[in-house]
Amino acid sequence: MADILETIIEQKRKELSFSAMPDATNLPPAPPSMREALEKSQSGIIAEFKRRSPSKGWIKEEGRADEIPLAYSHAGAAAISVLTDETFFGGSLDFLRTASAKIEGRTPLLRKDFIISESQILEARLAGASAVLLIAACLSLPRYRELLTYAHQLGLEVLLEIHQESEFPYIDAESLVPLDHPCSSADMVGVNNRNLGTFHTDVENSFRLAALLPKDRLLVSESGISNPETIKRLRAVGYRGFLIGETFMKTPDPGEALRAFITEVEA
Repeated sequence: MADILETIIEQKRKELSFSAMPDATNLPPAPPSMREALEKSQSGIIAEFKRRSPSKGWIKEEGRADEIPLAYSHAGAAAISVLTDETFFGGSLDFLRTASAKIEGRTPLLRKDFIISESQILEARLAGASAVLLIAACLSLPRYRELLTYAHQLGLEVLLEIHQESEFPYIDAESLVPLDHPCSSADMVGVNNRNLGTFHTDVENSFRLAALLPKDRLLVSESGISNPETIKRLRAVGYRGFLIGETFMKTPDPGEALRAFITEVEA
């Protein structure tokens, strides 16, 4: 079986070879903190605007970026993830811009993509994101440090995504460089329950890694969560954020589905 992640990154490099660095002279106002929103939220849900999946095809092809993210915000999402990859996920950077314009800073936005360049990070800041996703499996450790530093320089938070123990050095990236090197740590650490090589998903991955992860980091469990009771169990082992997309997007009304889900989580 072909490695899906390798295919995605190869396509991303091709796309970036035709794009120029955006103009950074007029950055929008500082976005709200995603980390703080998750710390304060009783549910911790990061609701995702996800129209398509490489493994499942279209989930909601007609999903509108001017409707669903706003509905998520009104329903009480702690943060909103917007997929911007077009080829494999049916996303668009315009979706992030649209969501930002509609939400007007009431709910933090995460640009979820396969980020491998500074230009993608700058695009996220210009489009109104509060945070960007940096995936350990996509980046060498030195490259991750560079992109982490650049994101922080622009005032963006970083959600570092890992999947397995071998990626733990990324969590302590700041301790692996000289003291005069401008590198800090990720604002949030996400455990992806989906293997990006095969797209097999198992939420037990978050439980398996929970005891091994540092207790001083804000932890996020990503993918495969469909039951409020699972969130309660994940909270009990240290997680404070829960990224959920398909569970809501496959329903007729994702905003109402989120509202009902939060009610059960907080019960």
